[in-house]
Amino acid sequence: MTVTIDGKLTAANLMTELQDRVRALKERGTTPGLAVILVGDDSASAIYVRNKERRAADLGIYSEVIRLPDTISQTALIDEINRLNQTPTIDGILVQLPLPAHIDETAIINAINPDKDVDGFHPVNVGRLWTNQPGIVASTPFGIMQLLKAYDIDPEGKRAVIVGRSNIVGRPMAALLLNQHATVTIAHSRTKDLFELTKTADILVVATGQAKMITAAAVKPGAVVIDVGMDRDENNKLVGDVDFDAVAPIASAITPVPGGVGPMTIASLMIQTVALAEARANG
Repeated sequence: MTVTIDGKLTAANLMTELQDRVRALKERGTTPGLAVILVGDDSASAIYVRNKERRAADLGIYSEVIRLPDTISQTALIDEINRLNQTPTIDGILVQLPLPAHIDETAIINAINPDKDVDGFHPVNVGRLWTNQPGIVASTPFGIMQLLKAYDIDPEGKRAVIVGRSNIVGRPMAALLLNQHATVTIAHSRTKDLFELTKTADILVVATGQAKMITAAAVKPGAVVIDVGMDRDENNKLVGDVDFDAVAPIASAITPVPGGVGPMTIASLMIQTVALAEARANG
């Protein structure tokens, strides 16, 4: 019988545990602090930032949202980041992407103190991840690892295939699985015989942004299938990169869309913000 991996339930359970950690920190005089910088008025980004703000409030985390016009200069944005870098009560800093075209995203990410880079995109944190050192990890891959753990899915010795090579999902996901002793292959739009490769996966992670591109013919029977996609089909219905109805009967476990990986992303952001606050409290 196929297990549907419930991201909403897993996130809720993790948040209950996190409330206890936040309470313990406050009893010691430390309130976790998260600052989010939103540049411009991109509607999807604004919704995502509001959801972060609400989740932080639910947990008792101090949340500061800095809303800036899309005309802001790169220098002025870096000045704002430097202010937050130097604010001792702010544990995590996140600059919501994408940024306006006149701003260099790499320069902005590099301006964040690596020890406050709660998105895990700074090269120092990327290096820590790839050398299997403790550090902050991109929220979506971190959340996927929490899902695997919650459902007792051990990557050790498994063949993992990741479809998608972004810095946000694919690359950090590969490092995390490799650090858990999986044998990892990253595939992408230029991979030859892609679906022959995906059929070899014991754990298949798909993050392409192409609705229902993974069908039953592309999946090994008994595979664990993690769908990171968030797309719209021809009927404007929210779907993933995996054809859930076709693939679910042959998978051993699968994430739905919505309700799978999505809820874990913000949960992971909060978990890592609290971890940074604990590090501050412990000196």
